[in-house]
Amino acid sequence: MKIKSKPISKDYSNLRLEESEYDNQLFLNCDFTNAKLNGVEFIDCIFDNCNLSNASLDGAALKTCTFNACKMLGLSFSQTRDFGFEIHAVECNLSFASFDKKKLYKSTFKQCNMEGVNFTQADLSKSKLSDCNLLDALFNTTNLSGVDFRTNVSFLIHPEANNIKKARFQSQDLHRLLAGYNIIVD
Repeated sequence: MKIKSKPISKDYSNLRLEESEYDNQLFLNCDFTNAKLNGVEFIDCIFDNCNLSNASLDGAALKTCTFNACKMLGLSFSQTRDFGFEIHAVECNLSFASFDKKKLYKSTFKQCNMEGVNFTQADLSKSKLSDCNLLDALFNTTNLSGVDFRTNVSFLIHPEANNIKKARFQSQDLHRLLAGYNIIVD
């Protein structure tokens, strides 16, 4: 991905950005805390060491956006536009973020803290999660078919409440699939 212009390093906290389009833009050390990014289009953008906690993304477009070492606490992706939605998060804190009913085609999450993330009715079937902490992540009627969980930690998934066809798990994580049945595995 080639960045077209100089990096933006700005404090957008508590501001409302006008509906605009950012294409091939690098956001470096920006603070978007509680910002209203409703309707803004981000295309092939990189967010590096930014804080997007509790920002509003209603109607925003995130098309092939990369987030590196970003703080994204409580960020809801549920109301973002579906067309072209694709994000890549590396070493980000996504605690309590929501992907409720979101199609996460081709999205990747690597070495992310995803405690308490809401994946209710989301489709992760074409996504990749690796080395992520999924403590208290909510999976309910979630499409997890083909997802590889072998390097992720602290997840609990109820097989009858989710589509886990061809998902991959380590044998020592079997108890994470059986927890909902109230049985003891030694």
